[in-house]
Amino acid sequence: MEIKTVAKWDEELWQDANTLYNEAFGEKGAKPVKIIKNMLAKGIAELHVGYSDKKPVVMALTGKLINDKVMLIDYLAVSETERNHGIGKQFVALMREKAIAEGYEMLIIEAESEMTPDNKRRMAFWQTCGFRLTAYIHTYIWVPETYQAMYLPLTDKVTEKQGEELFVSINTFHRLSFSEVKK
Repeated sequence: MEIKTVAKWDEELWQDANTLYNEAFGEKGAKPVKIIKNMLAKGIAELHVGYSDKKPVVMALTGKLINDKVMLIDYLAVSETERNHGIGKQFVALMREKAIAEGYEMLIIEAESEMTPDNKRRMAFWQTCGFRLTAYIHTYIWVPETYQAMYLPLTDKVTEKQGEELFVSINTFHRLSFSEVKK
Protein backbone atom coordinates (compact mmCIF):
# COMPACT_ATOMS: atom_id res chain seq x y z
CA MET A 1 0.00 0.00 0.00
CA GLU A 2 1.28 3.45 -0.91
CA ILE A 3 0.48 6.17 1.63
CA LYS A 4 0.51 9.90 1.01
CA THR A 5 0.60 12.17 4.05
CA VAL A 6 0.30 15.94 4.14
CA ALA A 7 0.44 18.47 6.95
CA LYS A 8 -0.82 21.32 4.72
CA TRP A 9 -4.00 21.50 2.66
CA ASP A 10 -3.72 19.59 -0.62
CA GLU A 11 -6.88 19.81 -2.70
CA GLU A 12 -6.02 16.85 -4.93
CA LEU A 13 -5.29 14.57 -1.97
CA TRP A 14 -8.45 15.81 -0.22
CA GLN A 15 -10.54 14.79 -3.23
CA ASP A 16 -9.22 11.23 -2.87
CA ALA A 17 -9.80 11.27 0.90
CA ASN A 18 -13.18 13.00 0.70
CA THR A 19 -14.77 10.15 -1.25
CA LEU A 20 -13.88 7.74 1.57
CA TYR A 21 -14.64 10.29 4.30
CA ASN A 22 -18.15 10.99 3.03
CA GLU A 23 -18.85 7.32 2.38
CA ALA A 24 -17.99 6.48 5.99
CA PHE A 25 -19.21 9.55 7.87
CA GLY A 26 -21.52 11.50 5.55
CA GLU A 27 -23.53 13.99 7.54
CA LYS A 28 -23.08 12.08 10.81
CA GLY A 29 -20.08 13.15 12.82
CA ALA A 30 -17.95 14.47 9.99
CA LYS A 31 -16.06 17.69 10.57
CA PRO A 32 -16.74 20.40 7.98
CA VAL A 33 -13.99 20.88 5.40
CA LYS A 34 -13.40 24.40 6.78
CA ILE A 35 -12.42 22.87 10.14
CA ILE A 36 -10.13 20.29 8.52
CA LYS A 37 -8.40 23.09 6.60
CA ASN A 38 -8.09 25.00 9.89
CA MET A 39 -6.53 21.98 11.64
CA LEU A 40 -3.93 21.62 8.89
CA ALA A 41 -3.23 25.37 8.77
CA LYS A 42 -2.57 25.33 12.53
CA GLY A 43 -0.17 22.39 12.21
CA ILE A 44 -2.16 20.19 14.61
CA ALA A 45 -3.23 17.54 12.11
CA GLU A 46 -2.20 15.45 9.14
CA LEU A 47 -4.21 13.91 6.33
CA HIS A 48 -3.25 10.41 5.21
CA VAL A 49 -4.52 8.49 2.17
CA GLY A 50 -3.62 4.90 1.37
CA TYR A 51 -3.70 3.64 -2.21
CA SER A 52 -3.97 0.18 -3.71
CA ASP A 53 -3.34 0.03 -7.45
CA LYS A 54 -3.43 3.86 -7.49
CA LYS A 55 -6.97 3.83 -6.11
CA PRO A 56 -7.68 5.44 -2.70
CA VAL A 57 -8.81 2.69 -0.30
CA VAL A 58 -8.22 4.16 3.19
CA MET A 59 -7.91 7.61 4.73
CA ALA A 60 -7.28 9.07 8.16
CA LEU A 61 -7.07 12.41 9.87
CA THR A 62 -4.69 12.40 12.79
CA GLY A 63 -4.27 15.00 15.48
CA LYS A 64 -0.91 15.90 16.96
CA LEU A 65 -0.83 16.65 20.67
CA ILE A 66 2.92 17.03 20.88
CA ASN A 67 3.03 18.25 24.52
CA ASP A 68 0.99 15.21 25.63
CA LYS A 69 3.04 12.90 23.34
CA VAL A 70 -0.28 11.68 21.96
CA MET A 71 -1.41 11.11 18.39
CA LEU A 72 -5.18 11.07 18.03
CA ILE A 73 -6.71 9.15 15.16
CA ASP A 74 -9.60 11.53 14.62
CA TYR A 75 -11.10 9.75 11.61
CA LEU A 76 -10.32 6.49 9.83
CA ALA A 77 -12.28 5.27 6.84
CA VAL A 78 -11.81 2.25 4.59
CA SER A 79 -13.57 1.97 1.24
CA GLU A 80 -16.74 -0.13 1.57
CA THR A 81 -15.52 -2.47 -1.17
CA GLU A 82 -12.20 -3.01 0.63
CA ARG A 83 -13.48 -3.61 4.18
CA ASN A 84 -12.73 -6.90 5.95
CA HIS A 85 -9.54 -7.48 3.94
CA GLY A 86 -7.07 -6.28 6.58
CA ILE A 87 -6.45 -2.84 5.04
CA GLY A 88 -7.67 -0.98 8.13
CA LYS A 89 -5.42 -3.02 10.43
CA GLN A 90 -2.47 -2.57 8.08
CA PHE A 91 -3.09 1.18 7.98
CA VAL A 92 -3.35 1.44 11.79
CA ALA A 93 -0.06 -0.49 12.05
CA LEU A 94 1.55 2.08 9.73
CA MET A 95 0.11 4.95 11.82
CA ARG A 96 1.54 3.23 14.91
CA GLU A 97 5.00 3.02 13.31
CA LYS A 98 4.79 6.67 12.24
CA ALA A 99 3.75 7.76 15.75
CA ILE A 100 6.64 5.85 17.35
CA ALA A 101 9.12 7.31 14.85
CA GLU A 102 7.88 10.82 15.71
CA GLY A 103 8.26 10.29 19.47
CA TYR A 104 4.62 9.85 20.47
CA GLU A 105 3.95 7.59 23.46
CA MET A 106 0.32 6.77 22.80
CA LEU A 107 -2.35 6.58 20.10
CA ILE A 108 -5.89 7.40 21.16
CA ILE A 109 -9.31 7.31 19.54
CA GLU A 110 -12.83 8.01 20.70
CA ALA A 111 -15.53 5.47 19.84
CA GLU A 112 -19.29 5.86 20.04
CA SER A 113 -20.28 4.04 23.22
CA GLU A 114 -23.90 3.06 22.51
CA MET A 115 -23.84 -0.71 22.06
CA THR A 116 -25.26 -0.88 18.54
CA PRO A 117 -24.04 -3.65 16.22
CA ASP A 118 -22.00 -1.11 14.18
CA ASN A 119 -20.39 0.42 17.27
CA LYS A 120 -19.56 -3.01 18.71
CA ARG A 121 -17.94 -3.95 15.39
CA ARG A 122 -15.89 -0.73 15.39
CA MET A 123 -14.73 -1.24 18.98
CA ALA A 124 -13.80 -4.85 18.17
CA PHE A 125 -11.75 -3.60 15.19
CA TRP A 126 -9.79 -1.19 17.39
CA GLN A 127 -9.25 -3.90 20.00
CA THR A 128 -7.82 -6.25 17.34
CA CYS A 129 -5.39 -3.41 16.57
CA GLY A 130 -4.27 -3.48 20.22
CA PHE A 131 -6.33 -0.57 21.59
CA ARG A 132 -7.65 -0.76 25.13
CA LEU A 133 -11.20 0.38 25.93
CA THR A 134 -11.72 2.62 28.96
CA ALA A 135 -14.88 2.43 31.06
CA TYR A 136 -15.66 6.17 31.29
CA ILE A 137 -18.52 7.36 29.04
CA HIS A 138 -18.15 10.95 27.84
CA THR A 139 -21.07 13.16 26.86
CA TYR A 140 -20.55 16.21 24.65
CA ILE A 141 -23.01 19.08 24.79
CA TRP A 142 -23.03 19.55 21.00
CA VAL A 143 -23.66 15.96 19.79
CA PRO A 144 -26.21 13.40 20.99
CA GLU A 145 -23.85 10.39 20.95
CA THR A 146 -21.77 9.34 23.92
CA TYR A 147 -18.17 8.23 23.53
CA GLN A 148 -15.50 6.10 25.16
CA ALA A 149 -11.77 6.58 24.78
CA MET A 150 -9.53 3.80 23.55
CA TYR A 151 -5.75 3.93 23.68
CA LEU A 152 -2.72 2.07 22.41
CA PRO A 153 0.49 2.45 24.44
CA LEU A 154 3.57 2.89 22.24
CA THR A 155 6.17 2.76 25.02
CA ASP A 156 6.65 1.09 28.38
CA LYS A 157 6.25 4.55 29.96
CA VAL A 158 2.48 4.44 29.38
CA THR A 159 0.64 2.99 32.33
CA GLU A 160 -3.04 2.07 32.46
CA LYS A 161 -5.14 5.08 31.50
CA GLN A 162 -8.58 6.21 32.61
CA GLY A 163 -11.03 7.60 30.10
CA GLU A 164 -11.40 10.91 31.94
CA GLU A 165 -7.70 11.71 31.51
CA LEU A 166 -7.75 10.70 27.84
CA PHE A 167 -10.72 12.98 27.20
CA VAL A 168 -8.64 15.89 28.53
CA SER A 169 -6.34 15.34 25.52
CA ILE A 170 -9.24 14.66 23.14
CA ASN A 171 -11.06 17.81 24.25
CA THR A 172 -7.87 19.86 23.91
CA PHE A 173 -7.56 18.67 20.32
CA HIS A 174 -11.23 19.46 19.53
CA ARG A 175 -10.91 22.91 21.10
CA LEU A 176 -7.80 23.63 19.00
CA SER A 177 -9.52 22.27 15.88
CA PHE A 178 -12.48 24.58 16.17
CA SER A 179 -10.65 27.73 17.29
CA GLU A 180 -9.78 30.29 14.65
CA VAL A 181 -6.42 30.31 12.91
CA LYS A 182 -4.32 33.24 14.12
CA LYS A 183 -3.43 35.46 11.21
